[in-house]
This record gives sequence, C-alpha cells and structure tokens, in this order.
Amino acid sequence: MEGLFHAKNVSSAFKLAHARGVVLLAAARRDVPVFEYSPREVKSAVTGYGAAEKGQVESMIRAILCIEGKVSSHACDALAVALCHHHGARLRAIQGAV
Repeated sequence: MEGLFHAKNVSSAFKLAHARGVVLLAAARRDVPVFEYSPREVKSAVTGYGAAEKGQVESMIRAILCIEGKVSSHACDALAVALCHHHGARLRAIQGAV
C-alpha cells in the first residue's frame, strides 16, 4: 500500500482515507500483513529516481512489464506499488539469508 501523501484537494484526500481504512480493516480481519511504502520509495523502485514524474513511472511500468499500449494511471500506480513490494521482498530474503 502506498503511504499517505499531502493532497491539495481535500475531497480527494478524504476519499483516499476512507478507501485506505476499508483496505486496512479488511486486511486486519483476515490477518493479511500490510506493507506500506512512501511515494518516493515506489518511484525509486520503479524508475531509480524518487522524484520521478507520473509519466516516467508509467513509461517504466510498461517497459518493465512489457505492456504495449495505454495503461490507466490507477493501474500503473498499483503495479508500481506491487513492483516496489517485490523488490523489497527480494531484498528482505537476501538480507535474511546472510
């Protein structure tokens, strides 16, 4: 899950907070672990640059996953978080093996 960010639109921030709450509650009820990454961590994992623009992240998602054509920005966000988690899991496994 991507961590909170500073939103300029209060209405959007409330909607996001509600959605996060539902996801966190559902995960807790099923004993599913939740991992949280800052937007900078996600961008860095995908592009190598923590301050990358949204278009750069979308381009890298398409390149890394060999996706042709347009992908919605929401789908790219979700895929970027998933890739960030995958990289982190690999790193945690390597560190645990040492």
